[in-house]
Amino acid sequence: MRIAQIAPLAEAVPPRLYGGTERVVANLTDSLVELGHEVTLFASADAQTKADLIPVRDRAIRLDPSPLKSDVAAHLAMLHEVRRRAREFDILHFHIDLMHFPFFEALADRTLTTLHGRLDLADLPDVYRRWHEYPLVSISDSQRKPLPSANWLATVHHGIPPKLFEYRSSHQGYLAFVGRISPEKRPDRAIELARRAGVPLRIGAKVDAADLKYFHESIERLLDQPHVDFLGEVDDAAKNDLLGGAAALVFPIDWPEPFGLVMIEAMACGTPVIAWDAGSVPEIVDDGVTGFIVRSMAEAQSAVKRIGKLDRQRIRETFERRFSVATMSRKYLDLYSLLAPRKSRVAEMSSRRADIAVDGAIRA
Repeated sequence: MRIAQIAPLAEAVPPRLYGGTERVVANLTDSLVELGHEVTLFASADAQTKADLIPVRDRAIRLDPSPLKSDVAAHLAMLHEVRRRAREFDILHFHIDLMHFPFFEALADRTLTTLHGRLDLADLPDVYRRWHEYPLVSISDSQRKPLPSANWLATVHHGIPPKLFEYRSSHQGYLAFVGRISPEKRPDRAIELARRAGVPLRIGAKVDAADLKYFHESIERLLDQPHVDFLGEVDDAAKNDLLGGAAALVFPIDWPEPFGLVMIEAMACGTPVIAWDAGSVPEIVDDGVTGFIVRSMAEAQSAVKRIGKLDRQRIRETFERRFSVATMSRKYLDLYSLLAPRKSRVAEMSSRRADIAVDGAIRA
């Protein structure tokens, strides 16, 4: 099958540091190549991929030192190139939310759009009603709730290559928080939990420009506590060590998280997850098996005390069964097969019409 993967341009594919969507695109793209498909990746030139790369920008937007840049212009340029080459592919798989909708209406039946972000935004319902012809994939059932009447084809949970994360049969006794320093991620909850539980906390997190005020006003002073070790933004190797050595990952979210990739990254290490009951958490964490789902600080404290009852080997095995890149790729290939035959039937009918016309001309 000839498959185009269209990635966001915010981060490299895969990201050098923080970044979820681009990491998923990288994993899926390489897996599809390994399965024998002809895959083309539209991304920035700094992408590392096993697919054929169509570079549409010199570097990812966040890695570009230029102080003046337009992500809208960059994505429009990429979409122009995708549309120019669209006939080369059986499936166009978009990972850029809804930006392509006005430009690919004639080809919507052989596109797949995975939505990676939150969908409880005021302007979205009208857009998804207007362009209802696009088949959509959610990354959790929870993500769909604000748009129940959208053209959902399936839910496909994220998957990662098991080899990227080393299984650890034991831990070093600390809790870990990995992600962004932002109000919805609630690092303050993680810090408070570790304090109450009397356990060290290691934080590997980025601070976006949009969250600097929150960081300085609400979090920075908390990092001075003796039980807190703030590492800043971590790369893949450092994240592997951080998650693998943790007694548990704390995932204290306070928003409708669409997925939460770090949860399955922790599970890949055999590390359990203590997660607040919000968004996708009940779909990802098997309560009492791969971690604990909590609804209060008191429940979280109790969960810390029960960490030792969980089997890290079973956590790794559950990850491999539910959240490996192979599992994700198989589900996407099933969806591609549902869509690609539509194009094939049209092509076959056109070919037959052409044969009839040629045959008629010869007879004449």
